[in-house]
Amino acid sequence: MGNDPASENLLDEVRSCSICKSLPLGPRPILQFSASSRLLIVGQAPGRITHHKGVPFDDPSGNRLRNWLGVDRTTFYDKSKIAIVPMGFCFPGTGEGGDLPPRPECAPAWRDRVLRHLQAVELTLIIGRFAIDWHLPQYSGQTVTSSVKSWADVWPRQIILPHPSPRNNRWLKSNPWFEDEVIPALQQRTRELI
Repeated sequence: MGNDPASENLLDEVRSCSICKSLPLGPRPILQFSASSRLLIVGQAPGRITHHKGVPFDDPSGNRLRNWLGVDRTTFYDKSKIAIVPMGFCFPGTGEGGDLPPRPECAPAWRDRVLRHLQAVELTLIIGRFAIDWHLPQYSGQTVTSSVKSWADVWPRQIILPHPSPRNNRWLKSNPWFEDEVIPALQQRTRELI
């Protein structure tokens, strides 16, 4: 699970970022990648638990996401195979409805540079509104559900997913087609890539 020097240098640079010094818990960029990563996971931003642990998706959402992919923890955290590059690298704080959106400074500062580095990526998992708007602007203005239903339109290079949070249990129950149609295709493609 080693990494190439260029990736290590870029990761070190990103992890020392302090653009958002005013964040409630301070800056702590959390991501993983390597130039050899073949699968890219793009979520919103780390949550409070992730901020404290320093490990992306080390929570119930991550358990569900690993199940959706059909991979174990060791594979999931092998940055030579899977990159995790959220829209915001630091916990943005909490508002009335839950976690705040990713900080707007992060993507312009880092996103293009990091994505240019990830030349081996063959599948990008796009999770949530902010990731959809950045990576698939043609879906801006659509609901996340409508975007997820269009998953085959961007397949097999990209896939649009709902957030794997337990908060979405009701959504999953109301949309059984997702686990019947999308998850088997995602697991097959993941097996092919990693």
